[in-house]
Amino acid sequence: MTRPGAELAAIFGAEPVVERIGSGFRFTEGPVWNPAEGALYFSDMPGDVRRRWTEDDGVSEVRRPSNKGNGMAYDARGALLVCEHSTSRVVREEPDGSTTVLASHWEGRELNSPNDVIVTLSGDVYFTDPTYGRTAGFGVERKQELDFQGVYQIPAGTDRLELVAADFEQPNGLCMSPDESVLYVNDTARAHIRAFRMGPVGPESRGPVLAEGLGGGDDGVADGMKTDSAGNIYVTGPGGVWALDPSGAHLGTLGVPEVVGNLNWGGPGWSTLFLTASTSLYRVRTNAVGAPVPNMRRA
Repeated sequence: MTRPGAELAAIFGAEPVVERIGSGFRFTEGPVWNPAEGALYFSDMPGDVRRRWTEDDGVSEVRRPSNKGNGMAYDARGALLVCEHSTSRVVREEPDGSTTVLASHWEGRELNSPNDVIVTLSGDVYFTDPTYGRTAGFGVERKQELDFQGVYQIPAGTDRLELVAADFEQPNGLCMSPDESVLYVNDTARAHIRAFRMGPVGPESRGPVLAEGLGGGDDGVADGMKTDSAGNIYVTGPGGVWALDPSGAHLGTLGVPEVVGNLNWGGPGWSTLFLTASTSLYRVRTNAVGAPVPNMRRA
């Protein structure tokens, strides 16, 4: 790859190593790190399967069918939240194997296809709801019941579903700033990221555009997104992974051999960035540390 500029090199090193650690999949998504197991779980939506990777054992299959699961996140108790394309649900899978449906409908109409999900340190759940899971391959082809694509919140300790924003074309990746003062959500169709300032009970503003020009071609789009402990934003885009500073300025692009669908932090010290990229799983070690997440101390 092209030698990175100084700002990108400070994160990934002067000669970044993007290492393929698994391949032969259909389209990978939704990586999430389990520190207690030292394992990465990830989705293969068209394959309708969930897989697990560890340093010692490599890749194994853990769930088939998976309801064409996509984004995943752990809460502070170690329960796994999963966005299911086939069922239009967000579910919580407990360590004992039991499952609870957290969201499936909005005002009597079925959600589109929950795509990506995060859990804040205080226990609030946020997820995006584009229509991709209502297409063949990535989900089940069926008619849309809602007339919008939204972003939702489930406040901590409740089963109440709240609509954060309904003016997206295709909301997709989302993440919090490390101090959880800003919720970032990208819109794949509009190729931009919006920033929602947080108030006492949730996002306050309508979410102005923070960064744009994040592609729409065959070499990558705005999809998965995460922040590091310094507030930098990492988002999939043309050519690989775009690194942005908290103001939205583009620091540079980490080149990846395949189109990247999502990414997440994990590994020792939470300083490895795992990339789910089309048919493969990659990792790149960094000089950064992922922003805090509820299960970070469960090793």
